[in-house]
Amino acid sequence: MWHLVVPISLEDKKLAITVFSFPPDKRNVGTAAYLNVFSSIFSVLKELQGDGYNVEGLPETSEALIEDILHDKEAQFSSPNLNVAYKMNVREYQALTPYSTALEENWGKPPGNLNADGENLLVYGKQYGNVFIGVQPTFGYEGDPMRLLFSKSASPHHGFAAYYSFVEKIFKADVVLHFGTHGSLEFMPGKQVGMSDVCYPDSLIGNIPNVYYYAANNPSEATIAKRRSYANTISYLTPPAENAGLYKGLKQLSELISSYQSLKDTGRGQQIVSSIISTAKQCNLDKDVDLPEEGVELPTKDRDLVVGKVYNKIMEIESRLLPCGLHVIGEPPTAMEAVATLVNIAALDRVEEGISSLPSILAESVGRNIEEIYRSSDKGVLKDVELLRQITEASRGAITSFVERTTNSKGQVVDVSNKLTSILGFGINEPWIQYLSDTKFYRGDKEKLRVLFEYLGECLRLIVADNEVGSLKQALEGKFVEPGPGGDPIRNPKVLPTGKNIHALDPQSIPTTAAMESAKIVVERLLERQKIDNGGKYPETVALVLWGTDNIKTYGESLAQVLWMIGVNPIADNLGRVNRVEPVSLEELGRPRVDVVVNCSGVFRDLFINQMNLLDRAVKMVAELDEPAELNYVRKHAIEQAETLGIEVREAATRIFSNASGSYSSNINLAVENSSWNDEKQLQDMYLSRKSFAFDSDAPGAGMSEKRQVFEMALSTADATFQNLDSSEISLTDVSHYFDSDPTNLVQNLRKDGKKPSAYIADTTTANAQVRTLSETVRLDARTKLLNPKWYEGMLSSGYEGVREIEKRLTNTVGWSATSGQVDNWVYEEANTTFIQDEDMLKKLMSTNPNSFRKLVQTFLEANGRGYWETEEENIEKLRQLYQEVEDKIEGIDR
Repeated sequence: MWHLVVPISLEDKKLAITVFSFPPDKRNVGTAAYLNVFSSIFSVLKELQGDGYNVEGLPETSEALIEDILHDKEAQFSSPNLNVAYKMNVREYQALTPYSTALEENWGKPPGNLNADGENLLVYGKQYGNVFIGVQPTFGYEGDPMRLLFSKSASPHHGFAAYYSFVEKIFKADVVLHFGTHGSLEFMPGKQVGMSDVCYPDSLIGNIPNVYYYAANNPSEATIAKRRSYANTISYLTPPAENAGLYKGLKQLSELISSYQSLKDTGRGQQIVSSIISTAKQCNLDKDVDLPEEGVELPTKDRDLVVGKVYNKIMEIESRLLPCGLHVIGEPPTAMEAVATLVNIAALDRVEEGISSLPSILAESVGRNIEEIYRSSDKGVLKDVELLRQITEASRGAITSFVERTTNSKGQVVDVSNKLTSILGFGINEPWIQYLSDTKFYRGDKEKLRVLFEYLGECLRLIVADNEVGSLKQALEGKFVEPGPGGDPIRNPKVLPTGKNIHALDPQSIPTTAAMESAKIVVERLLERQKIDNGGKYPETVALVLWGTDNIKTYGESLAQVLWMIGVNPIADNLGRVNRVEPVSLEELGRPRVDVVVNCSGVFRDLFINQMNLLDRAVKMVAELDEPAELNYVRKHAIEQAETLGIEVREAATRIFSNASGSYSSNINLAVENSSWNDEKQLQDMYLSRKSFAFDSDAPGAGMSEKRQVFEMALSTADATFQNLDSSEISLTDVSHYFDSDPTNLVQNLRKDGKKPSAYIADTTTANAQVRTLSETVRLDARTKLLNPKWYEGMLSSGYEGVREIEKRLTNTVGWSATSGQVDNWVYEEANTTFIQDEDMLKKLMSTNPNSFRKLVQTFLEANGRGYWETEEENIEKLRQLYQEVEDKIEGIDR
């Protein structure tokens, strides 16, 4: 018999928008990567209202929307301060949630003490007509260090289950919209793929269609959301990037260097160099550049080198890309906001598309090779640092003049294709040619420039396209949403325009040949750097991390780095699948094979199990090669460990580790974010207990098995720890994942000699790949983000969410102190001067988001209490008074 399905009218359609609060605290409601969540929800609901959706009672502004959700209008003094949308008694909860008894093993009988008032389970949020905006409960064990330490896996708590039961069975949502990257639902325990009814993500999402706004640059976790919670993802843009620029003493330095260049051959050269040295010291650049004593007479050549090195460091800071502010869904960048992104797209050679990079075209026009200029500039050769600055400036100028010609008076991009046809038809009048004709690069190859600018024109059209709300409307009507790759728009502009259903790549196709070539360069630079820092000796073991997203964006570069360290090449079959490796001879390698300890993120484990198999086979193959121990450190260590543990060499060569199946992260990040840890030893125990699960290619299908002894022994041989940064959008202090996976202090405790390993970060965010120490990278990050007026003013312009972003950077800096001890005292001191000593700034932070400001003050006090920041007693006294003040203010607000 036929049943007629009557489509629901838009007015009757029920939508449950779910926001996240991570870590759990009122200051964090509406957390999402790069996104101004409440402004975005407000703008989306306004659009939907115009189409006929019922959003009765929606406030007039996004600020009022925040107030509605954050404050319980009937709240008494100490009650939960989020608005309670529904109270569910225990009997109702058990009737609506058939799997609730399975949660009792971890959480006891309902209601428990999370999202509960002693009698009922509480659903936080607010309903407007047929739209419910709810706050997803948190994982539940953030504040409990013992549970963090021992939970190999857990289950959602009763409050979490009650939330989804409410959405499906009481509010009766037709669709749930998870708003921003990312929540906890898809990371709940269960199988990695192919969910069944005993997997918690499956039980929680029930039968509700799941639409998920997800950051375009995070294809790996988007894939987890799709596999484990059946999400239809819709990508959103990260905020437009800008160059970090220079400020305060750094700006002064830049002016002094200009003076030096014009006056260096006069009698004032030495005097200006002395000023450069003292100003560089005031800016704490003496940690990054070897500076001579002030007032020492230097010959001209040495003076040039000192100035060149300081200049190079300053240009590195100035040109660093920052995502400025936070993105609002449905508000694409203006053309001029897209310039910095286009400059960086233009800085990469795209061999397969026959496109030369703009810097290489400009370098060739003056008879130079861009790679040589990069190398020479890194060494501080003054004339090449200056040449590189001119190339950078000319790139920005040529692209700006091009973008200006494609926009109208309001700064919007008009029909690019028509404009381009007219621009590209004139040869001599091409705006970039006109611009370059007044520079030393006027001989640039016109054909190469034209091919590049045609490509940039297409990229510009994609950057400013707006399809984020359009795609959501398609999804809400059950229609097709166009798929597209996720990743970094600079490396891969095919990620644009956003509003696509994100996919990753064929996991068997990596690492690609290009990724292998890039990896070789980084590995050789890493080993060279370690030799310089380590008395000319190669590291015997490097402990490193493999991330899911990074390997998707770079087509397996960090995976390829592991292969090159141990000296093997990946071999692809006729279909391009990489499923075997061959050793490179020691003669060709020209150095010893370096041992590795590989910590794979939980997401990498889920997405790239074939590659873990490949790596494990590769390491074991190398351990069994008949080669001298001093030229094959994998074999050397495996033999020693096999003897100690009484096992076979092949088993002792286990080096590929991750979490237990269905479990993610070391939880150090949760402990740090919630200040729920006693000492560093406790953090290190967390890392060992959660990250010591090994992959074994000799036991197919067995999953991850705990091999803590082998893990500890392998880590105890590490001379260096290593991570990669591959995208300008995410750096060390932007997210907590990086320090969560950092074993630097742990390795020092495991080593017999107690020596701290060197810690390195490879930065492939620009065409000029760098290997820096961890402390150099933390300093660069602090200078370009936390302490940079351009960055924090950009964040503050986003209001409530912006204050949280500032606090988050400071908390993550404390995380690095805790896991590596590589944060300089001056970073905390300058942050205190910027945010606490400045009265106007202080008032702004406190009034905009008092809860995040309280956490900021608490983090400063914690940094001092744990010995990471030494400062004057009066600074600490002021922070204590402020803490009391903001406590009173918050209690006053909620009274």
